[in-house]
Amino acid sequence: MNQKILILGACGQIGIELTKKLRAIYGNDNVIASDIREGDQEMMAAGAFEIIDATNKERILEVVKQYNITQVYLMAAMLSAVAEKHPMKAWDLNMTSLLAVLDLAKEKHIEKVYWASSMAVFGATSPKINTPQKTIMEPSTVYGISKVSGEHWCNYYYQKYGVDVRSIRYPGIISWKTKPGGGTTDYAVDIFFEAVKKGSYECFLKADTRLPMMYMDDAINATVEIMETDAKNIKIRTSYNLAAMSFTPEELANEIKKYLPNFKITYKPDFRQQIAESWPQIIDDSSAREDWNWRHTFDLSAMTKDIITSLEAQKVVG
Repeated sequence: MNQKILILGACGQIGIELTKKLRAIYGNDNVIASDIREGDQEMMAAGAFEIIDATNKERILEVVKQYNITQVYLMAAMLSAVAEKHPMKAWDLNMTSLLAVLDLAKEKHIEKVYWASSMAVFGATSPKINTPQKTIMEPSTVYGISKVSGEHWCNYYYQKYGVDVRSIRYPGIISWKTKPGGGTTDYAVDIFFEAVKKGSYECFLKADTRLPMMYMDDAINATVEIMETDAKNIKIRTSYNLAAMSFTPEELANEIKKYLPNFKITYKPDFRQQIAESWPQIIDDSSAREDWNWRHTFDLSAMTKDIITSLEAQKVVG
């Protein structure tokens, strides 16, 4: 049977790249992008696009029936830094959207669900080094609280109703193609644009703040791989730890200086510092590697080279 895919939150940092990847695999006509606002010109021209409020179950069902959707990728969410400013809106978006999609799967309108979780499920009491798949999770942010709750809802719907729901706990995601959406790890995206344009960057985290990160290409590949693998390989129905590299702002700046020797970085920590300090520094993702053969491609060196080369080729200056 042909897969027909609906992406909720297709205009987000990951959603844009995921839409392109899935359309390349399944064909433009079989991947319907959606968001609460229209996408960029490229996305709108490439295939079907629907305006959907991800908290509106009836509207989602309408589109599911219209296109005979078999899979839903739920990428819509309010991220950590923004969510701290709008806690109730964040909770409503992050929870209501998930329960709407899980209900549609329970009611057999769709066959398979992907939901994005995050390392924000961990908190100050979680082990910081080699954070295990199963450990203490006491998040201190609204975003983390919603993600930990969502993971348990996913597992509940799998156990109780047999819903085939799959999930990844993303680390910080880095991309030069799309701007970030208000997360605590956003410095690792902004720094590249500022380095190429201005030659300097003021970081909102301390120099030695180590966080798990991943290049967008790897994050997209992992997302597609977990959905394409046989259901018997998915042994965890909360969400899988995922990792690639861990570094500090200072280490990233030093790597950038290999290509831009005059680059300068300064530090002015804000409220995001406290959020970052509650998160893991290095994540153990051995379950994902064992269960569905996850492998990352990019380390810090390879990622930095690719981004700097790409931005300079795009002439992202001024």
